[in-house]
Amino acid sequence: MNNEKIVLITGANSGIGKAAAFKFAKEGCTVIMACRNLEISKEVQSDIKQTTNNDQVDLIKLDVSSFDSIREFCREFKNRYEKLDVLIHNAAYANHGEKYRLSANQIELTFATNVIGPYLMTMLLVDHLKKSEDARILHASSNIVKHYFDPKKDLDVSNLRGERKDDKKFSVYTMYRDSKVALVLLTFKLAEVLQENGIKVNAIQINGAKMSKETLMKFEPGWRMIARIQNLFFPPPEKFAECYFEICMSDHFKTTTGKLINDKNQIMEPTVTKPNYKMQIKQFTGSDLYPAYLENRDNWDKVWNLCRELTQ
Repeated sequence: MNNEKIVLITGANSGIGKAAAFKFAKEGCTVIMACRNLEISKEVQSDIKQTTNNDQVDLIKLDVSSFDSIREFCREFKNRYEKLDVLIHNAAYANHGEKYRLSANQIELTFATNVIGPYLMTMLLVDHLKKSEDARILHASSNIVKHYFDPKKDLDVSNLRGERKDDKKFSVYTMYRDSKVALVLLTFKLAEVLQENGIKVNAIQINGAKMSKETLMKFEPGWRMIARIQNLFFPPPEKFAECYFEICMSDHFKTTTGKLINDKNQIMEPTVTKPNYKMQIKQFTGSDLYPAYLENRDNWDKVWNLCRELTQ
């Protein structure tokens, strides 16, 4: 029964996260909105309750880039709830055009928000996920990982702690790309680690959703113009909210774990190591293949060990 399901969504006050909160609440779930900006989030929370006629929509403050905030959030969540059925790591940082920024824990802000924070949060909530009869974790990745079809690409983690914070070549876009690759690698490793506990872990490849005016205004002017053009072709966030719900609630995905899933709710497959010309075209134009780089277990361990090191 959906009214017994407890669903936690990070970044649930805008975009896909907001649409997902509406969807899960409409279907009768208890929804916990984990958000940094409480002023905006309270308005969204009230709107969701009134629109869906579901009073079980909770709001707890969370800055997923901050270890202290994550730990405080998890303490509060555990005080209020006995279990957790669905954990959706939706929040992400992607303010393209900004200069190098460090989180409160002295980790590059994009990577801290998109990878390290979700890892720590999951580890702190594992015991509550174990109490669910059907625990599922979903990571929001991106089709930006297609860059790694290039066999020369390798995940660079040498500038995560301010080693080259004044480097003029630094790009949030590049760090965002690498963080989404790392998130898929973490997905595959977590699925393996948590399998014995019955916890399923998957990632969804998002190929763009319409951004709000508020989100667009966070970008630097040049990037903002690019984003506005992209917005003309992006589907509404509700499209991916439906994907979130299907992956996290349907019987179809009840036993699925360690997979990357596309916007058609299809399980994607790794490409061959040395694709021919036709395969190369299919890689970049289709949505059923992901880079072979993501299959390398050494890369899984690279991200896993990094997360453990940075959060100890």
